[in-house]
Amino acid sequence: MENLLISEDTNSLPPKNLSFSGHQTFPFRYTWLKKGVDAVMDNQHIFTDEDAPVTLGVGKNMVSSIRHWCITAGLIRKNKNTSNHRSEFAVTDEGQIIFAADTGKDQYLENPATLWWLHWRIATNMESAATWSWAFNFLNYPEFTRDSLSNDLIDWIKQQENIRKQPSENTIKQDISCFIRTYCLSQSPQITIIEDTFDCPLVELDLIREVQVKQGENRYQFNLDPKPSLTDSMFALAITEFWNNYYPNANTLSFSKIMYSKLSPGQVFKLDENALVMYLEKLEAVTDGTMTYDDTAGLKQISRYEKHEKLDRLELLKGVYEKSTI
Repeated sequence: MENLLISEDTNSLPPKNLSFSGHQTFPFRYTWLKKGVDAVMDNQHIFTDEDAPVTLGVGKNMVSSIRHWCITAGLIRKNKNTSNHRSEFAVTDEGQIIFAADTGKDQYLENPATLWWLHWRIATNMESAATWSWAFNFLNYPEFTRDSLSNDLIDWIKQQENIRKQPSENTIKQDISCFIRTYCLSQSPQITIIEDTFDCPLVELDLIREVQVKQGENRYQFNLDPKPSLTDSMFALAITEFWNNYYPNANTLSFSKIMYSKLSPGQVFKLDENALVMYLEKLEAVTDGTMTYDDTAGLKQISRYEKHEKLDRLELLKGVYEKSTI
């Protein structure tokens, strides 16, 4: 049953250019994002240098993967204009807030808030992480297999007239394998697979579980249970980004949009309605009255006032760490 609403503000999805590669089949590992940010701070051309594998301490394909994940998570960006025709990168404000040497709030991914932020950024980045975004926002079923996910995604891509380049079936399958290993700790007895999967820190979020291994077919399920490590301040940051990206001129936002719209907190964090209400009820305290939740007369919505312009997302990101405990 269709349970995702497409609002008038998000019906232009997906973008024309969707990427189903770039990660070289590797989910990111605990040290990779920090390595990428540090390397770019030291050398803006690091990802085109021949000695990048030595500098980063990884293989050549992993260098490309580190670059992909740092860009996808919004930690670094590629500069558009370079005078010497070499790819040039810069660390974003978010990358500096989290990973900068000496001042970074969570340089070694010890705070679950960082993992939720990384997940939020990846699962809402349709252009660079198409399978991740599609699975969390467009998939209509809580349970799936690799084959069903592949077939449904391929069918969906074929229906999108504005997608410029259709990926091959093999590319889709490799992307899905990387997607599952990003979130799910395999129950397979093969040690190498477990080690590869565990290397990705987003496994800690417990968003996807392997629920059955039968006749060679692994089944997976989105975890819709409460998310105790998802803090109120992290949720407020996600709401702010969602609101600013898709409803910048609106002073109110309905419960249904927050719960069911593509790229919404309800979908990306896999919350049920009760959990979402709990987060919405705390928005006023978390945002110092900038946002309020109202469910009177059966009309569930949040409102924000003129002073919402003072609610800077970078300050909210810093606040996530000030208000959280490890």
